[in-house]
Amino acid sequence: MNNIIKKENGRVPAFGSIVDQIFQNNLSRFFDDSSLMNESSRIQVPANIRETATGYELHLIAPGLRKEDFKLQLNKDVLTISYEHVEADEQQEDAWIRREYRQQTFSRSFNLNEAVDSTRITASYKDGILQVVLPKKEGSKNVSQVIQVQ
Repeated sequence: MNNIIKKENGRVPAFGSIVDQIFQNNLSRFFDDSSLMNESSRIQVPANIRETATGYELHLIAPGLRKEDFKLQLNKDVLTISYEHVEADEQQEDAWIRREYRQQTFSRSFNLNEAVDSTRITASYKDGILQVVLPKKEGSKNVSQVIQVQ
């Protein structure tokens, strides 16, 4: 306990002083802009992937974005999903006083397996989720069986 509490003149400070130090440190961090992500920070957009009987579904969680700014590109067996939004300069009377929320650029790549029919991939964006449907090729069935442990 002695190592945790900062001593004043070799003495343990009063309890109220300790609480004041904790509150002041947390309050300072709350208003500290250096802890916020800057524009050059790389963000990792979360994705969920599931297999269905007819293919795969990829859900990319990206709320508040415009579907026109998404770019999906397939190169051999790698699907790359990227987003880039260039903001126009705002007029002075409409300028923000403080701006912490920004639409940031991101890119995610996914390796596709040979069962995906790349000619029938579709994508839609609704309610902050980009849904990419990756249909399986004809004849590619989901093989499922129970295997006994011996």
